[in-house]
Amino acid sequence: MGLTASSTGICAKDSGLVVKKHSEDDKIIAVAGNPNVGKSTLFNALTGLHQHTGNWPGKTVSSAQGFCRTENFGYVLVDIPGTYSLLAHSAEEEVARNFICFGGADAVVVVCDATCLERSLNLALQVMEIFPKTVVCVNLLDEAKRAGIKIDLELLEKRLGVPVAGTSAHKKKTLFTLTEKLDGICSGKITPNPRRLSYSAPIEKAISEVECEIDQRYYAKVPARRLALMLIDSDNSFRNELKNCFGEDFFTDKLNLAVERARTILAAAGITSDMLSDKITSCILKNAAEAAQGAVSQPPKKIPKIDKLLTSRALGFPIMILALLVVFWITIIGANYPSEWLSAGLFALGDRLSELFVRLNAPEWLRGVVIDGAYRVLAWVVSVMLPPMAIFFPLFTLLEDLGYLPRAALNLDYPFWKCHACGKQALSMCACQKGTPPAACSCGRGIY
Repeated sequence: MGLTASSTGICAKDSGLVVKKHSEDDKIIAVAGNPNVGKSTLFNALTGLHQHTGNWPGKTVSSAQGFCRTENFGYVLVDIPGTYSLLAHSAEEEVARNFICFGGADAVVVVCDATCLERSLNLALQVMEIFPKTVVCVNLLDEAKRAGIKIDLELLEKRLGVPVAGTSAHKKKTLFTLTEKLDGICSGKITPNPRRLSYSAPIEKAISEVECEIDQRYYAKVPARRLALMLIDSDNSFRNELKNCFGEDFFTDKLNLAVERARTILAAAGITSDMLSDKITSCILKNAAEAAQGAVSQPPKKIPKIDKLLTSRALGFPIMILALLVVFWITIIGANYPSEWLSAGLFALGDRLSELFVRLNAPEWLRGVVIDGAYRVLAWVVSVMLPPMAIFFPLFTLLEDLGYLPRAALNLDYPFWKCHACGKQALSMCACQKGTPPAACSCGRGIY
């Protein structure tokens, strides 16, 4: 089994989510994965479709489609948007979830990053729970090897209960194992038995409450267990998608009441609707860690002493505060002199322009709007804002290039998490709007 000449690009095409088969026997394969795991590179290698394969996160904003053929089947590959989860909190996650659930795929290939396999398994486990006919493709094996990471693919396959293939997408000879696994799962020679995800007791109880009320005729599309979980955590968009797929009859009174009872069970356990997704993700990550344990081995990471110092509990925050104070002090003190020069020059020019308006006998209101209003505001903003920005942003960029900002974000991650945010948002604290209120007051006074 393997790729033939027809998969080198002649048959490749891009037709979005409208899946077009070359023949009735062709199989539809959804290609899913996190951003930047080589998913598009793998897609291109299989189909020959020339698609940009840069490293921008979430770059696959629309679904591409291509064709490849093995000795047994023709495959229509659909490259769905890169996503980290199927809990549908973004447009990419919603598209990925809907296509996997309702797109009519015959199998799903989940592309994982061999250099951080445990994190990639988060998505793979969710897909497996929705769609048992899943092939896990562990990509970037060459990079993992260079990093000293060893992956036992056979043990991983046993742990996950679905076919696992190792690839290096830019090396075409490594793709034959993947196509063999696809042929096996599509022909029925391989019967997957996906790992059952275990959740916390309140979530399991809530799932059981809803699962028993789902009509068995819908099981063929989405397993009842996962469907129950998505109903409990879903928004209106997913309910509308279910209505479009299954019809209005799907949401019976008993099912709606069961969903409400399930949410009541979770609320009684202290799990609000805002917390549910985080709780589900935590459980899935725990399952991913268990699946990867023993299957992935890597050399112990040596944490540099500077990292221990900058992220330590005792000195992390004092160093961060001191660094920011130094940056702000240099910005404020250093900006005073160029700000004074700019202000003197621009306002002197404003006086000359005002005299010119007087000589031209321009109406008083026109001089007020143009000079006292628009020009003075512009002069004020430039003289007050430009010097601090010209000093602050290079200093901020220097901290980023030195690698300090990610460590500062790590220090702030927990307190920001307590506020339902994340450490990365701490960087926005440094966006100071100096000089804006005085400029606004000047503008209002001048126009008035």
